[in-house]
Amino acid sequence: MNNLTPKKEDYLKIIFELGGKQRKVSNKQISLSLNVAAGSVTEMVTKLVSEGLVIHTPYAGISLTADGIEVAENLIRRHRLWETFLVDKLNYKLQDVHDDAEVLEHATSDNLVKHLDDFLGHPKNCPHGGMIPSIDGDYAEESYDLLADAETGSTKVVDRFVDNHELLTYLGEIKLNIGDKFTVVEHVPFEGPIKVKLVDTGKEVSISYNAAHYIFVN
Repeated sequence: MNNLTPKKEDYLKIIFELGGKQRKVSNKQISLSLNVAAGSVTEMVTKLVSEGLVIHTPYAGISLTADGIEVAENLIRRHRLWETFLVDKLNYKLQDVHDDAEVLEHATSDNLVKHLDDFLGHPKNCPHGGMIPSIDGDYAEESYDLLADAETGSTKVVDRFVDNHELLTYLGEIKLNIGDKFTVVEHVPFEGPIKVKLVDTGKEVSISYNAAHYIFVN
């Protein structure tokens, strides 16, 4: 696929991250995750449909085709290996890593990716919890259960975050981390925050309604 621009690649990656391999993702989710206008999403999705990379079902949402999944997996592998390198080896803060990983990913040959993977010891997950496909395309399926949908009283573990700068900055501020175990205390009505209690410390944390749609839990 040589007609893939970096922008198209970003859309394929975010649709994959939001679960578009297995289910329908809404225009609104894509627009919020990429910080772009809803009209731009519609326009880009139309292009990706015409290229056979996504399927758009009116009123249901957007999912990836087999070709779209293959392209997205390859992009995700490159991006997340660079994120791992930048955080683990160059001490980047998690919320600052995305833009540089993005630039590096587009300029990386297959040979360089292989050497990077070897150098890092074949990591299975990136710093924000996303899986990294192996060179053969193998990976464990990710959780697509959203914190927003977790029932009051249930106990969950933070599995991963969508790779979005504002979200990661916000989560750094409220100190919510991958692997944190918590009990859902309350869903405040009218799109209010979700209150959770961390199991280890007993601390209560309020998580905004929007952010809860980009935090995946087990």
